[in-house]
Amino acid sequence: MKQQILFDLDDTLIHCNKYFYLVIDQFIDSMTTWFAGHSLVTPQAVRDKQMEIDIACVAVSGFKSEHFPQSFVDTYAYFSHLTGRKRAPSEESFLWKLGLSVYEHDTEPYPNMEQTLFALADAGHELHLYTGGELPIQRRKIERLKLERYFDTRIYIRRLKNNDALEGILSAGSFDRGRTWMIGNSIRTDVVPALTAGIHAIHMRAQTEWQYNVVQIDVEPKGAFFTLDHLKEVPETIRRYVYR
Repeated sequence: MKQQILFDLDDTLIHCNKYFYLVIDQFIDSMTTWFAGHSLVTPQAVRDKQMEIDIACVAVSGFKSEHFPQSFVDTYAYFSHLTGRKRAPSEESFLWKLGLSVYEHDTEPYPNMEQTLFALADAGHELHLYTGGELPIQRRKIERLKLERYFDTRIYIRRLKNNDALEGILSAGSFDRGRTWMIGNSIRTDVVPALTAGIHAIHMRAQTEWQYNVVQIDVEPKGAFFTLDHLKEVPETIRRYVYR
């Protein structure tokens, strides 16, 4: 029984968050060095303020590449005002470049990505890729791993990834919702929109999750809803459900 399966990209098929965490740690090191002696500028205070600013931007206008470096600059400005330390253009320029550097990291697949996609395609399922972000950045990741082998032209990149975006994809395409799955790590942008749209959902649990992705699930599933820890579990989970 052919299924139509939508996969998220970042932190579902490929690593993403770990690179952001690495750059955030470098940002915190710079901040605590520059603001040494100011008791209000602790590593946790800097981390919390940067996350607050970053999430607020994403919530308003979606996944834009400049949000991340801007959150560094805005956090720096916040603590400069709080402590009375004078802002330096050279430091702001450094933080902007540091934030942008996160998009230069290699594209690293999750374990068993290839085997999972091949197994599902070989079983006759139709694979789709649905990712949030800016077109050039996401396209570069897709091309580096040659993911068109599995998804062909069935690739959807949206800056705002929410209920409306998924509903638009499903309504515009020839999807049978009783045979359609959404697989992703984000409860906010993958799981809740899928359940709201009445399709099956698989939540790929991350070891460390970005706070933006963590929300309450207040939608009653109309079909299947599973939580898994490894991609290699996906083909068998779908097979068992379909042929139960």
